[in-house]
Amino acid sequence: MWQSDEFTPAFLRNISMLQSVSAAIFRSGWHHPAQLSTIGVFSRRGRSVENFDVIIIGAGAAGLFCAAQAGQRGKRVLLLDNGKKAGRKILMSGGGRCNFTNLYTEPGAYLSHNPHFCKSALARYTQWDFIDLVNRHGIAWHEKTLGQLFCDDSAQQIVDMLLKECEAGRVTLRLRSEVLSVTHDESGYTLALNGSTVQAEKLVIASGGLSMPGLGASPFGYKLAEQFGLNVFPTRAGLVPFTLHKPLLEQLSSLSGVSVPSVLAAETGTTFKEALLFTHRGLSGPAVLQLSSYWQPGEFVTIDLSPEQELGAFLNAERDAHPNQSLKNTLAKVLPRRLVECLQQLGNVPECTLKQLNARQQSDVVASLHHWRVQPNGTEGYRTAEVTLGGVDTSVLSSKTMEASAMPGLYFIGEVVDVTGWLGGYNFQWAWSSAWACAQAL
Repeated sequence: MWQSDEFTPAFLRNISMLQSVSAAIFRSGWHHPAQLSTIGVFSRRGRSVENFDVIIIGAGAAGLFCAAQAGQRGKRVLLLDNGKKAGRKILMSGGGRCNFTNLYTEPGAYLSHNPHFCKSALARYTQWDFIDLVNRHGIAWHEKTLGQLFCDDSAQQIVDMLLKECEAGRVTLRLRSEVLSVTHDESGYTLALNGSTVQAEKLVIASGGLSMPGLGASPFGYKLAEQFGLNVFPTRAGLVPFTLHKPLLEQLSSLSGVSVPSVLAAETGTTFKEALLFTHRGLSGPAVLQLSSYWQPGEFVTIDLSPEQELGAFLNAERDAHPNQSLKNTLAKVLPRRLVECLQQLGNVPECTLKQLNARQQSDVVASLHHWRVQPNGTEGYRTAEVTLGGVDTSVLSSKTMEASAMPGLYFIGEVVDVTGWLGGYNFQWAWSSAWACAQAL
């Protein structure tokens, strides 16, 4: 064990030799030659400690982008991830084409205990800034609907773009790296990994939330925040399908795979006008995923199954033209027949002709179809959720830099923070914006 407070010339020569050995060993990771000088510094306990300016935990959207930006600003950056690939969630997103941003990004599309927190970052690095980056890399894209932008080819293009940006910033990327412990002292943050020890003055947590555990999601970021005394709001699954109570689920079983335009409303008054999809587990589709972030257990959801056609006026016109037509066949003109038949079995649609349908019955039918109230049993949970609601309390972070006010040099970005966007590219834009804001302060 090294005991002296002075470094002798012989000891310094040993360090130089060991730096060369370390460089060879760590070439199994990704190192730019300019970063090799960070390897081979020793603590007095004799352990090799690699020093960097910044360590970022999590090579997802926010982590990759923050690393690239910080590296290109001249910082020596180490990017760690516990998976085999960088950007795993990016690769799975948008049906494999990555819905990388939204043309209509604005603070009102985000949920947080502090709805003002996201404003600064979103204003400083906008959707137009990221679109410009995508264009510079020659990635073709298209708008699918409601401002949602997708790659024409593959989500791999976005990951490749981010990796190229990291390479331009001379970022050191290490995959399959498990963080065993994090400590802090006057020299910064020291991380014990599986096989090595690393240290930096600045530590950025971009470890994501709990959604899609099959892609390596974990509560790491929340636990680390709590370790350093930062408040973390309870988490729950967001942008996730609803499950239904068994009796209703069985009654709707024949509708699995049926999709209809709809307007869904939560008890808070929040509404979304998008497609509703019946599944073998319950309800899904864009409208359901959106509303799930605003729904609380035990609450009802109100569904308009015919948002484009006012059914009262439609039935009156049809009665005048076809009085002997059955109500079921009439409604099948504007709704999927399987849905009408199912609603008839539920008692929402009487079995009669239009001329037999009295005013009260018609009023009840119209109300049941425009204001169908359903009480979900729950959600499918983190397994299929696209995002995690809740997370690190924004009141303990700077909205300009993402730094923890009580822990200098500690930053939180992306999904781990209590900021959650709508479906449609909004959460990726939060990743890009929060990462960029953080990188400017590193």
